[in-house]
Amino acid sequence: MTNRMIHKYIGHPSQVSGVEEHRLVGGKGDGMHLLEVRNGLGLHFTVSVDRGADISRLYFKGDNFAYISPSGYVAPTYYDDKGTGFLKSFTAGFLTTCGLTAVGAPCEDNGQELPLHGTVSNTPAEHVYYTEDEDNIVIHAAVNQMGLFSEKLMMFRKITCSKRDNKLQIEDRIENKGDQLTPLMILYHMNIGYPLLSEHAELFIPSSHITARNKHAEKDILTWDQMLEPQSNFEEQCYYHKFERESGFAGIFNPVIHKGLVISFDARLLDYFTVWKMFGHRDYVLGLEPGNCHPDGRNVMRRDNTLKFIGPGETVTYQIDIEMIQSYQAWKRIKEAKIC
Repeated sequence: MTNRMIHKYIGHPSQVSGVEEHRLVGGKGDGMHLLEVRNGLGLHFTVSVDRGADISRLYFKGDNFAYISPSGYVAPTYYDDKGTGFLKSFTAGFLTTCGLTAVGAPCEDNGQELPLHGTVSNTPAEHVYYTEDEDNIVIHAAVNQMGLFSEKLMMFRKITCSKRDNKLQIEDRIENKGDQLTPLMILYHMNIGYPLLSEHAELFIPSSHITARNKHAEKDILTWDQMLEPQSNFEEQCYYHKFERESGFAGIFNPVIHKGLVISFDARLLDYFTVWKMFGHRDYVLGLEPGNCHPDGRNVMRRDNTLKFIGPGETVTYQIDIEMIQSYQAWKRIKEAKIC
């Protein structure tokens, strides 16, 4: 049945799909601005406007796909930029964007103290609006990371949700509006939670090279793709992937709920991919993280001569495509196509 025919059956368009704006009341999330998006086909997600227009909740046909940390929603008012203070307000959600000039471990680089994962995810978005037509719902937002005697970067985010398929696209255009060469680091910290994540879930990443972050991860590198049930006193493990082809890809599918998702991106621009395994009690999350850097800190990237920069007036655009999977047959076909 076409959308035009469906319109005969409904009153307000929101009966089927659309965007609703909400404000949280109470607790550390009090006053936060959220956009609830539904595409009418079973895809439902939340854009956290006050947190860099990241995606907090993600549901597909009634099942939760995202990990929400024990802190829950925390407004940027409570952000602590000292050391690992980031973790006190790390909601995680489906997407936490890390950057734009620092990613990973807190460090000192060129005399500058840098916090864990940068500040962009704790910066409220501005100029936020959305459009909807027969094919797509599109969220637009700008995130200002400019300051006096500091970097002058703007990130213009566009989130496109298809109404024809259960697909999302995130496009970020980053502009250097200053007159200085500036470090550019970005990592899309996508966090998978229960019930999509469980010991039954299958992880598929057709990369060409895998490196363990440290000795603790190295001892389990042969089972890097094995999912576990929640463990007591689990210590996080990270694995760095590289792709020979231009197209980066990662997917997860849980046959128990018959659902999953796949992530696609340009591996020339987002040339690092991190798998973060954190299987603790309540700290139970899998990170699938394309980026232009790894999470060991800006000082390490500079030391290794892998730190990237954005010049005055320069623009860099990153794009990630996310597709929901709803059958094992579809999951099998996707894997076979990527292996070939």
